[in-house]
Amino acid sequence: MPRAKSVQKVARHQLAKAPTGIQGLDEVTDGGLPKGRVSLVCGKAGCGKSLLAMQFLVNGAVQYNEPGVCMNFEETEEKLAANVTSLGFDLHDLTKRKKLLIDYVFIERSQITESGEYNLDGLFIRLGHAVKTIKAKRVVLDSVQALFAGVADTAILRSELQRLFRWLEDHHLTAIVTAEAGINTLTRHGLEEYIADCVIALDHRVTEQISTRRLRVVKYRGTSHGTDEYPFLIDEDGISVVPITSLALTHEARTDRVSTGIPAMDQMMEGKGFFRGSSVLVTGTAGTGKSSLAANFASAACARGELCLYFTFEESPSQILRNMRSVGLDLERWVKKRLLHFNAMRPTSTGLEGHLAVIHKLISRLRPSVVVIDPITNLVSATGSYDVKSMLVRLVDFLKVEQVTSIFTNLTFAGDPQEKTAAAVSSLMDTWVVLRDSKPNGRPRRELYILKSRGMEHSREVRELIVSKSGLELGIVLKDHTVATHVAGQ
Repeated sequence: MPRAKSVQKVARHQLAKAPTGIQGLDEVTDGGLPKGRVSLVCGKAGCGKSLLAMQFLVNGAVQYNEPGVCMNFEETEEKLAANVTSLGFDLHDLTKRKKLLIDYVFIERSQITESGEYNLDGLFIRLGHAVKTIKAKRVVLDSVQALFAGVADTAILRSELQRLFRWLEDHHLTAIVTAEAGINTLTRHGLEEYIADCVIALDHRVTEQISTRRLRVVKYRGTSHGTDEYPFLIDEDGISVVPITSLALTHEARTDRVSTGIPAMDQMMEGKGFFRGSSVLVTGTAGTGKSSLAANFASAACARGELCLYFTFEESPSQILRNMRSVGLDLERWVKKRLLHFNAMRPTSTGLEGHLAVIHKLISRLRPSVVVIDPITNLVSATGSYDVKSMLVRLVDFLKVEQVTSIFTNLTFAGDPQEKTAAAVSSLMDTWVVLRDSKPNGRPRRELYILKSRGMEHSREVRELIVSKSGLELGIVLKDHTVATHVAGQ
């Protein structure tokens, strides 16, 4: 038999990339945009194309010592500089230091003919001079539609687009070209996406009067990249992307413990409390003490000198501070010491992706040891159980990777099985604390028990939760309500 030919292996080379400096985007693209190549950023009006391009240019000049040229066909230098000042970008200063050059090119549509002789030679001369002046490494063309506004001949259009992209690559420039979205195509002409090496689509959608922004890497030649839709946020710092869905289950499981803030509750968990970096779910009907329990844990963390980030979707920070004083918790002192940070948001103020982006950004900025989400129920009422569970999966994964101990409160309703949480997220949680109302002999009381706590021996005996001006504490074991005792490893 003839000997089979051996397949020669080709050495693998990592594609050179230029980091954008945009939080999350470099993670999605596995390092940034293709260095020395052209990337296309497309989308409808108002989705953030120009902002992303300018942030890429400014970050390149400031963070990576790569001067950049912005050739704009729609906005003057003064207007563009004014638009990005609110984001902290000082284009005039960068221009003076020859880190940035902005060239506004006015194109009169009537001057563009379809005689078959239309070309971009004049643009190449002008762009080449700008690049040479500041020794630019990055280029932004915003937007490409203006160049071909009067050209209907597809052959000419494709030919000149290819010449433009080739010119940029021949000069070893890392470029972003922006383009408007078409009706049934990514771009109006439907050609740019086939020529560019990297295509990023931005989307700004409104669902039930709530707007969300999402980013997707449609293609990226020569390298792996995230392919999902990623929520992104535009705020005073510019664009930040939330690539949480790309996280794998590789986080470290900590073995050290943190106190719950209630000594008797610590005793129910081997006398040590929660695992650090674990996720804790506190459920119960209205008035059972969910927020008080979460605030008590936050206060105990601050007393240890740890920073706590408290997200509230129901009450203002001032209202929480006032209410918690009635149960013996002085949270204001931790706020003054900058150990406790509140972030209050209405569930309907933005979409779930927007909430996720805000939470992700604040955690990355403040680096807290403890995070409280109070309550997740309000998010469900604003959207739906499935969407909230998807969001919480990403959030819990992110918190575990960051080794943040988190507490989520969830409202349940009288008569419902305890296993049914509002967002069906109990399986995501390491510890599940159940609170409930009871009226033995007509006397109302609050009850607490630990339904599960993975990786540790824990008691499932029912205890009375006593909430008073002196604080939170547990009463005697309620023998007639014992669920089970010393359940290990759930």
